[in-house]
Amino acid sequence: MSILRFNAVETAFKKKAVDVQPPSRNVSDFFGKNVFTTSTMANYLSDEVMKSIRNAIEKGETLHREIADDVAAGMKRWAMELGATHYTHWFQPLTDGTAQKHESFISYVDGPGENIIEEFSGQLLAQQEPDASSFPSGGIRSAFEARGYTAWDPSSPAFVMDDTLCIPTIFISYTGESLDLKAPLLKALNAIDVAATQVCRYFDGNVKKVNTYLGWEQEYFLIDEGLYATRPDLVLTGRTLIGHESAKTQQLEDHYFGAIPSRVTAFMKDLEFEGYKYGIPLKIRHNESAPNQFEMAPIYGEANLSIDQNLLIMSIMKKVARRHSFRVLLHEKPFAGINGSGKHCNWSLGTNTGTGLLTPGKTPKENLQFMTFLVNVLMAVYKHNALLKASISSAANVHRLGANEAPPIIISAFVGSQLTAVLDELENCQNDMDIVLDSQKKQNHGIASIPEVLVDNTDRNRTSPFAFTGNRFEFRAVGASANCSSAITALTTAVAGQLIEFKQAVDAKINQGFQSEKAVFEVLKEYIRISKPIRFNGNGYSDEWRREAKERGLDCETSIPNIFKSYTSRESIDLFARTGVLSEIELQARNEVKWMTYTKKIQIEARVLGDLVINHIVPVAIRYQSILLDNIAKFKAVFPAEKADELCALNIKWVEDISRHVSMIKSNVDAMVEARGRANQIDSVYEKALAYHDAVLPYFDVIRFHADSLELIVDDEMWPLPKYRELLFIR
Repeated sequence: MSILRFNAVETAFKKKAVDVQPPSRNVSDFFGKNVFTTSTMANYLSDEVMKSIRNAIEKGETLHREIADDVAAGMKRWAMELGATHYTHWFQPLTDGTAQKHESFISYVDGPGENIIEEFSGQLLAQQEPDASSFPSGGIRSAFEARGYTAWDPSSPAFVMDDTLCIPTIFISYTGESLDLKAPLLKALNAIDVAATQVCRYFDGNVKKVNTYLGWEQEYFLIDEGLYATRPDLVLTGRTLIGHESAKTQQLEDHYFGAIPSRVTAFMKDLEFEGYKYGIPLKIRHNESAPNQFEMAPIYGEANLSIDQNLLIMSIMKKVARRHSFRVLLHEKPFAGINGSGKHCNWSLGTNTGTGLLTPGKTPKENLQFMTFLVNVLMAVYKHNALLKASISSAANVHRLGANEAPPIIISAFVGSQLTAVLDELENCQNDMDIVLDSQKKQNHGIASIPEVLVDNTDRNRTSPFAFTGNRFEFRAVGASANCSSAITALTTAVAGQLIEFKQAVDAKINQGFQSEKAVFEVLKEYIRISKPIRFNGNGYSDEWRREAKERGLDCETSIPNIFKSYTSRESIDLFARTGVLSEIELQARNEVKWMTYTKKIQIEARVLGDLVINHIVPVAIRYQSILLDNIAKFKAVFPAEKADELCALNIKWVEDISRHVSMIKSNVDAMVEARGRANQIDSVYEKALAYHDAVLPYFDVIRFHADSLELIVDDEMWPLPKYRELLFIR
């Protein structure tokens, strides 16, 4: 009997929900208590310093050193009142996670001696020096060139976690290149602010700034920690590399939006209370499609801050899960055959005057502005669909894309029937036209006691990777474990570059004598025609769409190493250079990192898979085979030959099947090891990644098939690993 597995199952069944109490009766009493928000700053900083801080956040003005010293003094006093003894620059290296190096506030008084003080200067606030050689850089920094810098981002507030003051920062090399995901994001947000503000002035001269907004939806699985600990593949790779599908999965669709299990509810409440302390406005929680899969989502916010909050909550949820004897799985496809996990990114633009640029207006002029930004977004997605696909691609997310409810790996945009009709009419009109969009319509459902339902002007298409949903675009292809900076940077940069081109085209027509509104109309009509191939309102999962997408000229590449090459296409290099977001050398370096990361993840999975089947599965299968052979021998010893053969037929078949599956596992693992060895001899990081994709990865499914087949034959009591029915249905 597999003692570890059955002990884990028995223990998991007995666990009860942890009692969770809120820090205060009202969320408003403790919301943001661990964050140095502008309202908190006002209690620690002078009015003059506060004015400089606001100008830095809202206008991008540089803080002078004396101001930074004042901010540091106030920040330290606030942090120490919350129990902080250390500080750290909290940054986002090219690993999709976060990093931090803690330093104590203590310092000697007047040089080395017995007396110390707590000290935190503007210099320490503004800049820190982690070891740049210890993080992936794609060759920008050699191992012997260790110097790198983190620099304070005042637009994202500092916070205290445990005993440490955490200061959001960017991470750059000694020679100034970005080594992180935040610096390019900030540049992209600035680029679209400038470009969109200039376009807005065709319609409203009062617009001074355009903000990018983001609302993310975080999907995740919860697994009992005892069951998790007995699955080496979950521990080391975040997903199950083997495991036969459970008889019941999500086919009854009874888990989605169903009653939340009590242990999970306790976890969610605890997580929300922790999130509120850090100013994360968690709004929604519910069961997702797959068993033991769940989702949370906050109120939308400014993109830079929203991304920081997402990274923070991903860290917090892992700690909170341990308090409830759970482990969080953020891998995009931890279980085969059921829904994977994404991080839908709801992206929009808004002005300082309060206008949502992707919200239909109430007048023809407002609708013209709305259509201007809608069409330019579609144009940007059309021109850079390969880049957007690269921004969400990874060794993990590829398992999710195109499977179950996940969007396909081909980027297309859904806008709904009403907007499609308006776009078609606008494209074909000979003269200027007033753009009229239906507001929400009322739907009478024939039940007198039930209020009328307000129907939006567009439906939702769950098969679309980039769907317009009424006042925003939902970028559904982003993976659950990803730092969504990559996707939002690519999208925002593409739209910024497109808006720059749009303004140049409109200004050229104005210089030719066109009225402003007429010039906008003429350029939009051309853009609608050009970008038409990106619009698709049908079933993105269908084989017909894949064929049609190729005919439309959309990027249909499926090899992840090749998909990454879109970052360094001439179009992408020109785009990022024109907007000032990333240089060619930075793009080349990021691709190096992406290829190396891909190779290492497949390499790790290959090693774990080989160990799992050879050292865990095959020995158990052979042991069970020996029991069967012993049973056959006993039958033949007791019964006449003819009767024994009849009684032994099934056992003999099982013995033969086990031999075949074990043999296939051994031969394919050996071949996979050889393929890995050949791939490791390749110097080019791209060619090595390609070799792992083409020559190593194909063995995974073959090995898994034979291991999963053995799971159906071997005695359940002997099987060493928790099965899908246990991982997914013990709550």
